[in-house]
Amino acid sequence: MADAEFSASGVRIERFTRSLTHAGQVVVKDGRLSLLTSNGREIDSAPVTTVSAGKRWFFAADSAIARVNGVRYRLTMGQRNRRRDGAAPLRRFLEALRSAGGCRG
Repeated sequence: MADAEFSASGVRIERFTRSLTHAGQVVVKDGRLSLLTSNGREIDSAPVTTVSAGKRWFFAADSAIARVNGVRYRLTMGQRNRRRDGAAPLRRFLEALRSAGGCRG
């Protein structure tokens, strides 16, 4: 299996005000974004070229909005995904989307 361009676990994934999982996974691999539950069941996925994502000024530093297949998800990535070099997981996620050709907004 090839290495993922981005992978984070323990991600809180919400759709509007409804929490879908407190310990989900976000994976960007082979030009595709996948949102998964803690059990590995797919919540949603789409090619990164169709995904828009970004940080909102009124959200906490570890939260972002991602629009996948027309559905808006709030992703909250905690400290546990921080790398040793201090790179925040949210910043790495947005960079992975941009480098793969997505993240329009």
